This record gives sequence, C-alpha cells and structure tokens, in this order.
Amino acid sequence: MERGIHEEIAIVLDFLPHGYPFDTRPSHIKTPIVQAMGKQHFVLLELVPKKDIGLQPHDEVYIGEAKREHIHHINGRLSPSRLTPTARAELEFTVKEILKKDEARFVEFFNKAQPLSTRMHSIELIPGMGKKRMWEILQERDTKPFESFDDLKKRVKLIPDPANAVAKRILMEIYGGEKHSLFAG
Repeated sequence: MERGIHEEIAIVLDFLPHGYPFDTRPSHIKTPIVQAMGKQHFVLLELVPKKDIGLQPHDEVYIGEAKREHIHHINGRLSPSRLTPTARAELEFTVKEILKKDEARFVEFFNKAQPLSTRMHSIELIPGMGKKRMWEILQERDTKPFESFDDLKKRVKLIPDPANAVAKRILMEIYGGEKHSLFAG
C-alpha cells in the first residue's frame, strides 16, 4: 500500500476458497483469495486467508501489523476491474454500511471541508452539491456545526440525501478517474 495509508480492518467483499475461477493451475496449487475493502480508506485489497479459514461477505478481518487471526498475508491492492461479480455487488452496500456506522466521521467532512482552489470547494465534489448548496452548507456550519446527516438535511434546503451523495462520491473514487480524493485512499 502507498506510504501513509494503512488499513487495520478490512471488510470481506468475496471469499474464493478455490482461488480465481480463471486460474488454470491445478486446484491443489491454487490459493484461496479474499477480496476485501479497507474500512478506513476504502482501499480494495486482495488477501490470502490462513489455512482452513472460511469467511463470508461483510466479515471484518484484522490486517494490521500485529498477529492476524484470519489473514495470512496481503497480496496487495486490487484493481476494481478484478472484482468478482459478488464483490462488485457487495461494494456499494458495504460503503453505505460504513457510512451508517461511522456517520460522525463523514458529517465532520461537511463541518471541516476546505476550498481546493479559488474557484472550487471540496464540498462541490460531492454529487448534487453545486455552488449554491456549498454556500448554504458553509453558512449553516458557521452558525453551528452539523451533528448528523439528518441535521444537515433539515438545515440545508432541498439538499439531496447527503449519505447517498457521499456514498456515490466514495464509489467514484474507488472506481477511479477522480482527480481529487476526499475519502478513498
């Protein structure tokens, strides 16, 4: 992983006990594979589980520096194009679950977001947040910081669902092609 980005916990998106189906090696040589996403920086990872470990989508596994219970080693980052259909289907659901469980972290983005340049504010990178909404958000947060996504919805008129908007932005960053990264490592 890139310097400075360390994931401690990964969420299983798919578990392939017999390795990748396109791997043409004999089955006794194939390695079980876990496709996972880091919980903090949304980094897609390819992991190798320890022998005789079975995992399910949504299981959380420790992948930090200390002793790991389920994961033998990290193969490295995983390109979004290599996600299995199961992992791809679980990705959006998993991102939304993280947003729900750690709402304060993402509400804090709206409270602390800064301009990227004299013409562009980081809030404008969230889908559905144009200049007008960005100014409303900045004005409201100066009055009082937002406490939740619901608080944000109540105080900023006609704002699209902020949790969904942030989830869309995270998925855009995971799938690539974004110049600026707000959430995904």
